[in-house]
Amino acid sequence: MKDLLGMMSKVKEMQARMEQLQADLEATEVEGAAGGGMVTVRLTAKGTLKAIAIDPSLLNPDEAEILEDLIVAAHTEARSKGERLIQEKTQELTAGLPIPPGMKLF
Repeated sequence: MKDLLGMMSKVKEMQARMEQLQADLEATEVEGAAGGGMVTVRLTAKGTLKAIAIDPSLLNPDEAEILEDLIVAAHTEARSKGERLIQEKTQELTAGLPIPPGMKLF
């Protein structure tokens, strides 16, 4: 019975830490860039779009498709950074716990 109470205490502690991690990830920003930095996208680690910066030289209507591709590429890079950050923070938080490989907590 003592083990069960100890385990329940650890679960509650981990739940509180997970909630704090969620808040931290929403406040943490990652940036992706494309076209040699001519397009940058800023997201929260959780994926909320915060800002897009476009070099004025790319605002040529004849090259709209290139600009669209650069925005997608920058977003993809930022999203990947956010996902890696979530994975790293989750591994730190759950170190030593028997969580099956590939299980996502977010």
